[in-house]
Parts: sequence; structure tokens; C-alpha cells
Amino acid sequence: MQRKTNRKALAALVIAGALALSACGGGGAAAPKKGEDKPVDSLKFYNDKGGWKDAFTQVGAASKKDIGVGMEPVGYSDSNTYTAFIRSSFRTKEKADLFTWHTGKELQDLVDQKLVADTTDQWTKAVADGNIPEQLKQYFTYGDKQYCVPLNAGYWVMYYNKAVFKKAGITQTPKTWAELTQVADKVKAIGVKPFYQTNILFSFVWFETLLAGKDPDLYDKLAAGQAKYTDPGVVDVMNEWKKMIDAGDFSDPGSKTEPQAQLKNGDVAMINFGTWFSGNLNTLKMKAGTDYDFFVIPNVNPSLPKTSMIFETGPVCSAAASDHASTVKKWTDWWVTPQAQTAWANSRGDLSFNPKAEVKDPGLAALNKDVGGDGYRLINRWFEATPVPVANKALEVFGAFVTKPGDPMPGLQKIQAEADAYWAKQK
Repeated sequence: MQRKTNRKALAALVIAGALALSACGGGGAAAPKKGEDKPVDSLKFYNDKGGWKDAFTQVGAASKKDIGVGMEPVGYSDSNTYTAFIRSSFRTKEKADLFTWHTGKELQDLVDQKLVADTTDQWTKAVADGNIPEQLKQYFTYGDKQYCVPLNAGYWVMYYNKAVFKKAGITQTPKTWAELTQVADKVKAIGVKPFYQTNILFSFVWFETLLAGKDPDLYDKLAAGQAKYTDPGVVDVMNEWKKMIDAGDFSDPGSKTEPQAQLKNGDVAMINFGTWFSGNLNTLKMKAGTDYDFFVIPNVNPSLPKTSMIFETGPVCSAAASDHASTVKKWTDWWVTPQAQTAWANSRGDLSFNPKAEVKDPGLAALNKDVGGDGYRLINRWFEATPVPVANKALEVFGAFVTKPGDPMPGLQKIQAEADAYWAKQK
């Protein structure tokens, strides 16, 4: 009964959102005829990053000043509700002018249904101008065309509370997995949980971290359907994860307290997240380099030739049938410029995909420079690298595993069954 009630509530939210979308579009004038482009002076920007509202608002003010087109963020905090809303919006009369999404199979699904706008010409110019690195193109390319433009680009590192480290007597950040384990033990000795963990959306994080740091080739093969979740290497990772859980290394996975608050309060000492997490901490008035810092997560396997670095990039998309296509193009052309990306990066305290953006945070700027060297192997984030139905089943399994860890094989068999069904359809 509870599930039925929740479905009704979700459906009501989606319908309400779709109605709101139909009523928006900037300018408040009558809807254009089908196929007619109607320029507007402001765009709605739907996103699943409710906590980024202030940064989006600042960027909207900057675009209004620079090109005369404002941007109003419409943020959602619940990922499932947001995804359902965007998918339903394509069936409404007016489509989302701008919206955040995910690269990988999530974006491919929209491209296959011809729901998102082709941005090939914009990519060609942006790459030629040096505003988007050529290597990012692969994440937005389907067939021989590009879709959407980058929202951000981030690397996954280990954030830590500097006061907790000082209290635990930790004077240097770990350079090896063995040193990381020693740091965790010192933190536990003062009564603080070493690492953050959750049983909802980001339940995949430690699976990703352990597998990429132990066997990145297996990680890539798993994403491509060339290896199985029941392979010995994957089972070893799950057992290593369970060993850490049993050792008391993780926070309560069911906690409703936001991760940034847990780090600020000193409830946990460390959190492995993308560099976008700096912005979340900054909103709590934590100061980079003083209250928190981060370090590169060392490989689990010390014999790997390069440090595995989880990388993610998210897209800003527009519906293929947008009534405001010329305004959307004007705004997204501006969005990829150094001027816009400098404003964006510093409004959040984050990195930018545009190498010409001036990032004020010295730690982030140094990381951006270092990762561009030869010592790192970039690994596509598991959430984007994994087919949607497989990811959905895996998130369910991982959430149950961190809540009540046990023999991982039954859960891995469920994931593999979903993977077998998916990859069989791709042949």
C-alpha cells in the first residue's frame, strides 16, 4: 500500500512539473506555432542539483549581462522524481529548453529516441577555439554527431576534515592504500568514522573506487559487457568492501544527514566524491585549505603503472523540438566560453571543462594541471559507464549490501542476470 501511495505521489509531482514546464519558456507570450522559433530573453534551466541554486542564479545574472539572455534555475533534489519529470516533459506541448542529464547510456537513450538537439556545429567550433578539450567529445558523441554540451568536468578525490585529521595526529595525507588504511585506523581511535557511505544513489561509490583502484582493465570490461559481475576479480572487490564494513570503516549508510554536513560536523573524516563537492562544502561556509582539503585516492593495487582517476562530465541538453532553439544556441554558445566558465567555476568553487577558465581555488587548479599529466589513467564514472538497467539493479544490490553485508554472490548474480539480458539485446 505504501508503494502504491508513493507512486501516486510521484506521478502527481511529475504531472505538476510538466504542467509548470508547459507554462514556462520565458517572456510569458503566447506559444508559437509548431516548428516556429521564438526568441526569448530568459530560459528555464531544469536540473537535479537543487543545492546548486545559488551558483546557477549567479551564472544566469552573468549571461543576462553578457549576452542579454537570462537563465532561471529550476532545481530538483530527488533524482528519481527529476528523471521521471524530464522524460514526461517530452510529451508536453513545450519542451525543456535547458536541462541537466547524464552521459553514457542515459544520454544515448534520449538520442536514440531523437529527443535532444544536435550540437555538432557548436562542438566543432568550441574544440577549434580551445574551449572544450577534444578528448571530452567521446562522451557526447553518438554515431558521428554530438549532442548537448558539457555542464562540468570533475575528478573524484578524497575530501577530508582537517580538524579531525589534526585531532587524530595525522600530519600527512596518504600516498598508498596501506597508508590510507593507517589513517582510517587513527581516525577510528578518536571515535570518528573514517569514511562516508550511503545506501541510496551513491551506493556505487566504494564499488567503483575499489575496482578501479585494483583492476581498471576489469572495470572497463565490466562496463562494456566483456566481463561478468560474478568474475573472481569482482567478487574479491565485494569481499574487500565487506571487510572494510565489518571493520567499522563506514558511516551509517541510512543516515539522512547530508554528506557535507557529516564532514563539517566531524561525524566522518573522509568522503570520496567528485570535485563538485567543493561547492557543497563552500555553501556550508567551510573554507578550502583551512576547514577541508582533498587528496588523490591511491590505488588499491600498488603495482598499477598509473593512478586510476575517476572522471565524470555531465551534459546540458536541450529538447530537439524546443520552441526557443535560437535562444538556446545563443546561451550555450556563451556557456562554453572562458568568460562564462570562469564565472561558473568560481561561483561554485569547482573545476571547469574549459581549460581557459580561471579557477581561483589553488588546490583545484593544481589538480586540474596534475591530472593532465602522464601519471593518471582516467576512468569513466561507473554511473555513466554502466547501462541503465544494469545500473538500476546494481544500485538496488549495493544499497542492500551496505545496509546488511553478507555473501555478495547472490546480489552479483542478480546484477549479472540483468547484464546478460541487456547485452543480449545489443547483438
